[in-house]
This record gives sequence, C-alpha cells and structure tokens, in this order.
Amino acid sequence: MTVTTQDDPGQDSPAVGTASGGQPVLAVVGRPNVGKSTLVNRILGRRAAVVEDVPGVTRDRVAYDATWSGRRFTLVDTGGWSPDAKGLAARVSAQAQTALATADAVLFVVDATVGATDADEAVARVLHRSGHPVVLAANKVDDQRLEADTAALWSLGLGEPYPVSALHGRGSGDLLDAVLAALPEAPAERFEDEDGPRRVALVGRPNVGKSSLLNRLAGEERSLVHDVAGTTRDPVDEVVTAGGQPWLFIDTAGLRRRVGQASGAEYYSSLRTAAAIEAAEVAIVLLAADEPLTEQDQRVIQMVVDAGRALVLAFNKWDLLDEDRRLTLEKEITRDLARIAWAPRVNISARTGRATDRLAPALRTSLESWGTRIPTGRLNAWLGEVVAATPPPPRGGKIPKILFATQAGVRPPRFVVFSTAFLEPAYRRFLERRLREDFGFVGTPLEISIRVRERGDRHR
Repeated sequence: MTVTTQDDPGQDSPAVGTASGGQPVLAVVGRPNVGKSTLVNRILGRRAAVVEDVPGVTRDRVAYDATWSGRRFTLVDTGGWSPDAKGLAARVSAQAQTALATADAVLFVVDATVGATDADEAVARVLHRSGHPVVLAANKVDDQRLEADTAALWSLGLGEPYPVSALHGRGSGDLLDAVLAALPEAPAERFEDEDGPRRVALVGRPNVGKSSLLNRLAGEERSLVHDVAGTTRDPVDEVVTAGGQPWLFIDTAGLRRRVGQASGAEYYSSLRTAAAIEAAEVAIVLLAADEPLTEQDQRVIQMVVDAGRALVLAFNKWDLLDEDRRLTLEKEITRDLARIAWAPRVNISARTGRATDRLAPALRTSLESWGTRIPTGRLNAWLGEVVAATPPPPRGGKIPKILFATQAGVRPPRFVVFSTAFLEPAYRRFLERRLREDFGFVGTPLEISIRVRERGDRHR
C-alpha cells in the first residue's frame, strides 16, 4: 500500500491516497466517546483499537488494513477532541484538516443519542467546505426506535446520516457500502505481478539522504533535496533501472524523531511510511553512517521486520567517515543491530555514488530468500538432525518432543513446528539461526510458530 500526503494540509484540494498505487485511506473522526474505536473494531471484525468508556482513550492515530465486499482499504482511527478544551475551534479544525490532508474519504462519527453538538457542527463546516467525500455515521442507534433521532443530523449538511450500532453491529453493512461508494477503487497490488518491476520501499528517518539516493539512482533531480529534516513530504514512485533490471522505488517521508514533535499531517506521513512498507516487497532502510544509531532508526527497522518484508540496510554518507567513526559504528551495529545480523548491509554515498551499484545485488539476495520454500521432506530431515544433536531444554521437568515441521508460507518464510510442549524462546532462536545457516536465508525475517500436540496425534 502506497499513499501520499498533501504539501499543505490546509488546502482544500482532495488528498491523493491512491496516487502512488496504494489502497484508499478512510479517516475516522469524531469527538471523544462517540464510539469511534468500537466502530473501528466492528469494521475490522476484531478488537484492534483500545475501547474504554472514557473520553480521549484513543490519543494516537493508528492505521489498520480493512476489507469489505472484497475491497481493501486503510482505516485510520484518530483521536478525538475535548469539548471543553481551550481553543476548541482551532483544535477541531486541525483535527479535520489532518484527516483531509491524508485521506481519500472521511467517516464522521456522531453520537445519535446526543445529537449534533457545537463541536460536531464545527468539524462539519470544515468537512463540508473541503469537498472531500464524507460518510456520516449516527452511532449508538441500538434499536429501531432510535432511528427517528438521526433525522436531526441532516442539519450538519453532510448528507444522509447512517444509523448504526457499533456495539451490536446494527446497520454496519449499509454504512460500509456507503464507505466503499465514497472511496476510490484501489488498483491491483503490483507486487503480485512477477513480470513487473520489484517493489522497493526506501525508508528512514528525516535527512538521512533518501531523496539524494533516489536522485542518484534515477539520474535526475526528481525529488526536493534540502538540508532540512522532512523536506520530502510526499512519496513519489520512481521506476529505476539498477543492476540490469527495473525497480519500482517508493520515496517516503521520513519518520519523525518523536511522535510528539510532529504535527498531525507529519504524523500521518509516518503512518504512510508504514503503508509504503506494507505495499513493498523489500525495504531499503537508509541510515546516516556519520551519526550514532538512534532509537528512531531501530523503530523503522522493526517496522520492516514486523511487516514481514525483505530488508537491506544502507549506511549513507560513508564518504564522510574517518577511521574513528568507522570503528565506533561497527561497535554500534554489533550492540544495537545484532537481532538483524541477517540483513545485507551496503555502505554507500548517495552524494558521490559510492557503492550504490551494490544495492541491486543486495535487493535480489533478500528477495530470493524472501520467496524461498523448503520441501517438507527436506525440512524434516534437517530438523531431525538438528534436534538429535541439540535437543530442546526441559520444560516442566520433561523434554519436549518435536514431532515434525512444515513451511506454511513464503514472503516471508513461515514455519510451523509441532511439539508435545511449548519450546523456550531461546530454542526458537536457535532453530531460526540454524535455518539461516543451513538454508541460506539472508535479508528476510523468518516466522516460527509452535503448535502443541500430544504424542500420537500427528494426523489429528
């Protein structure tokens, strides 16, 4: 999924959530305690958002993948605003503008049992002026007797209010049909097309040189470059030929140092960085070699791993390093990045072009491992040898017996190990390390899950 933000979140032009080929984005807005998170959980079909009967429980914006009638879209659950906060109009406007700057459509949730409040009317005016598609959800209509109360919400000027009960699911189907009608069609996910260019997310915190690298690879000044963090606000897709093959690069806005420092639109840009990772097959995490590794660097790396994408680490500005810094950097890598020692590392200079030709081979290596499947017979023969040489440690006084294993999927490789008892985390890490050593898994996360079965029920 690839999405973009506007340069000026205050503009009235519509957001372009699908301009880069990603799935459309729906922002859920409303004041506190109107049931936004409950409605989000209802749409997702699972309890993903924190729900509590206290205003303001959802303080951060959170993005989820959602599906309805076979169509996928990104659902962004926003925090509410406090009716008695100072500067209400400004807060309401900022909240609405943030949604407008990043979404293709807005789901505006109102408490039908309370009716339209001053806060609701304030945000409705902003939404109405924007020209963005808005679907109005009249929540907490738990039975048919309350439906008549929703008619008063026509006064908000946002069209038909859809009566729903997020708690019970009543009316959610009609609401979601209206949402799909408001959202643009999502193009097919291009990374499923094996004949097309492989899809690369170029990610990293601000000012590490993402745009400079993309310019170097593309051979033109196609992205604004300035020595100020965050000058690239919009992702721009670029087909680049490197190593004799085309690659579809997604240049994304960097992750802010702290969420608290970012404005609403900038925070949404970081969500869209995550969205770009979701859309990609492989991510290049760009790091500034001339600066200490930061918590933020580790966070973006973890985002790639959590998304299950192939990974390449690129240390930029290598031309600026003296011998002391190189020694210090090696210590930082050993200390802070040991958990991803499997990721290929390329030391480059986007400014001079140093070693940028090594990126394509690293990408190919990671993608090959990402799609590797081990035949079940070979996997279990390997597992038998490994377990015989190094049995799992006892658990509850008994040594777990590992029955068999299977590879459940690829992209990334996912393995399921069947055992008579749970395996200690350290032993799981041991199995992962041996898988990497013996089968050459480089540049891809591996997922290993344990399923407990009693002895003798292998075919149950």
